[in-house]
Amino acid sequence: MKTYDWIVVGGGITGAALGYEMAKQGLKVLLLEQHTNLQGASRHSYGGLAYWSGTTPLTRQLAKEGIDRHRNLSAELEADTQLRELTLILTIDPDSDPEAVAQDYQKFAIAPQLLTPEAAHAQEPLINPHAISGALQLPHGHINPLLTTLAYTKAMERLGGTVHYEQVLSLISRRDEHISGVSTAQADYHASGVVVCAGGFSRGLLKAAGFSVPLYFTHAESIEIPPVDFTLQAIVMPANLQRSKMEGFASAKTQDHFWEGEDHELALPIMDVGMIQFQDQSLRLGQISRVLSNPHAAVDPAASEAKMRQQIGEIFPRLADLPGTWNHCLVAFCRDYLPLVGSIPDANGLYIFSGFSNPLVFVPTLAQRFATHLASNSDNSGNDDDIIQQLSPSRFMG
Repeated sequence: MKTYDWIVVGGGITGAALGYEMAKQGLKVLLLEQHTNLQGASRHSYGGLAYWSGTTPLTRQLAKEGIDRHRNLSAELEADTQLRELTLILTIDPDSDPEAVAQDYQKFAIAPQLLTPEAAHAQEPLINPHAISGALQLPHGHINPLLTTLAYTKAMERLGGTVHYEQVLSLISRRDEHISGVSTAQADYHASGVVVCAGGFSRGLLKAAGFSVPLYFTHAESIEIPPVDFTLQAIVMPANLQRSKMEGFASAKTQDHFWEGEDHELALPIMDVGMIQFQDQSLRLGQISRVLSNPHAAVDPAASEAKMRQQIGEIFPRLADLPGTWNHCLVAFCRDYLPLVGSIPDANGLYIFSGFSNPLVFVPTLAQRFATHLASNSDNSGNDDDIIQQLSPSRFMG
């Protein structure tokens, strides 16, 4: 029998970061990821670090701790995460009042600068000034999410952690209902605790084991453009994110029964036009988001790509026809836009670390805090982290 202190399910940035932090605590960790080449949200992320976006004492603290961790992460992991500071331009659609949109952004930790369409075009010449009524300018961090995930994984292995590329098929429970491990097609693995970090697939894995969690997901689609011979000056995203509104509607308690079905579409698909360029000059354009209760629901790639390119062309005419590859992944979220971090109620030995709406800036500091919390409580030292307690899945009970 193969036994570990902890099994981490999912090798995206959440699982890789948590596995690394657990290994730093001296724990024997097994990280299980089904794809040798990552295919999920960490692979297809824009890579943005919205450290300006905290609106509460909790999120402002996490954002500050997160960007501070990122600024030292390359040295700690002994690999380049490609961290850089960029200008973020948030475009305002023609039907919106720029002054009113700017006022809505005053709640964030860093207030934006309001730009005219011409000023936005001067900041990023690829923007069509006739397609917007204005824009907001903010400081923004950026990493390569795939390289950062791989850096975490390699660092975990250097500390003695183990990585197996196998799909987790089910959880193993003892007669006392304690979750004691996981099963893959290759083997059964046992541990004192199992942490599910499988993003949009977490809900289905837990549901199959008889546990219902308030975790949801969207189907996100984007286009990846190979390296180009010109350089963008900024990251560009919409100021009025339709995805946030859609997630709020889809995760309302009144919608929960639809998530129990296999093929429900809880809202019409939305399009948030944005673009980012990575250091190798490649581009990521997007994105369409859909709320489909089936994580394996079929989507028409050709129709989706055509729709994306049409709307991208309105704001970025030069980019609309560049050859590229359509991508699809699941993106997990929670109804209060905070992640689920902690033990699953009524499930001994089962934990979750998923549902990040602002993942890349929050994950490093929360992985560190959560690993310290778990290691401390495993030796009965009673070191309860107040932030981890606030993010526990139990906050949705009662």
